[in-house]
Amino acid sequence: TELNAGPAPASVVWFGHSSYLVRSKGYAVLVDPVLCGYAGPFPMMMEAFRGSDAYLPDDLPRIDLLVITHDHYDHLDYETVLALKKKIKKIIVPAGVGSHFVFWGFDPSSVMELGWNETAVMSDNVRITAVPSQHLSGRGQFRDATLWASFVLKIHGRTLFIGGDGGYGRHFREIGNAYGPFDLALLENGRYSSRWTTAHMLPEEAVKAAIDLRARIIMPVHWAKFESRNHPWNEPVRRLLREANRRSVRVTVPMIGEAYPVGAPERRAAWWEPD
Repeated sequence: TELNAGPAPASVVWFGHSSYLVRSKGYAVLVDPVLCGYAGPFPMMMEAFRGSDAYLPDDLPRIDLLVITHDHYDHLDYETVLALKKKIKKIIVPAGVGSHFVFWGFDPSSVMELGWNETAVMSDNVRITAVPSQHLSGRGQFRDATLWASFVLKIHGRTLFIGGDGGYGRHFREIGNAYGPFDLALLENGRYSSRWTTAHMLPEEAVKAAIDLRARIIMPVHWAKFESRNHPWNEPVRRLLREANRRSVRVTVPMIGEAYPVGAPERRAAWWEPD
């Protein structure tokens, strides 16, 4: 029911980690789907927590637009996209990432690659722009042969920031000035470490990025589905909420699989806390 809502205002259903479905007036945008129960080149690598992998590719509706932010295994999953192949109409990826889809047998005409600050017009009411992020890419032994990006999605009068992965930098303020304000920013918040802040934000930096973006409300992603060796699974949301409260930044944290209508009051029931 959550995935097949009617022509309501834009809503987001989060599948855990960085996978989510944006629906608006019958148009469906799927971002970085990993729905196979693990996030690596082989099963048993980075397995999903029990109960966090409830949705399967068969549960998803027709996908008007698949968006991939970069080609790391926890954002581009071969098994998932292959299972969705017949449902996907168009694919938007950063430069170079399209080669994976062509190799996997997708119609090259359905795949569009974007460089930073390039825009694709999908319809009169849907357009998407690739914007800079501070990250890296690669699968297996191939490193940084493809681009990584965040995206600005304008859909039926709403503006969403699709954050991808990346460290904090001045690019957030530049994106906010050029494309903001944002009705909702989906921002990375998890699997971080003080050793690699250039590639992944700390929770406090995600709040700072939201302020720079001029986001009306943020939804933290990139957490809750796969174990991290660097921090407890629920530490990211605890730290982010503490900093957001201190800086008066609005945050919504719906449960995995719960539809959040853009513009609705925050979802703040602390489902991540032990009973």
